[in-house]
Amino acid sequence: MPKVTEEHRLARRAQIVAAGRACVIEQGFHKTTMADVIRESGLSAGAVYGYFKSKEEIVGAIAEDALGTIHQLFDKLLATEEPLTPLAALEATIEHVVEIAQAPGGDVTRVAVQAWAEALRNDSIRDVARGKYCQLRDHFVDIARRAQADGTVDPDVPAEYVAQVMFGMVPGFVLQRLMIGDVSPATYRAGLRALLRD
Repeated sequence: MPKVTEEHRLARRAQIVAAGRACVIEQGFHKTTMADVIRESGLSAGAVYGYFKSKEEIVGAIAEDALGTIHQLFDKLLATEEPLTPLAALEATIEHVVEIAQAPGGDVTRVAVQAWAEALRNDSIRDVARGKYCQLRDHFVDIARRAQADGTVDPDVPAEYVAQVMFGMVPGFVLQRLMIGDVSPATYRAGLRALLRD
């Protein structure tokens, strides 16, 4: 029996995650079933269940894929020698959110919004979402601490408080972009600059 390579396993996993994302975007989280994901993936039930035991795990993988690129963004932001303001970090984050949303495979921010709604009634999704969003907020804590060290944020306010507010601005952008449609990175950036007076 041929040995399955790591490359093959990663490709199969990506195929299942893409199928899950497509199903959730098209049908919504609540209506999507594992049978839908299996059908969309073109794989056998055994192959899909060999990677993911539930659609909650698939949603977690979708979030992990999206946040993986966010981790790279924050690493790049924190690596710069220039003073780093929360405004600059928020602008970069908003631009990145739109890049992720426009990537091939469907708008992952639609999955995020559905996961937020589902998290209100589903403990498994809430646990997955909490973990992923805590990771993102921790990046904002790092940004706030860096800004405090650079003198662009009041050092007497805990960095965690600053991060809470910064994090809150991202879902606000996503919700308005998806539900109202009149917000863009340019309009949000202009509003942020007016508020934060950078």
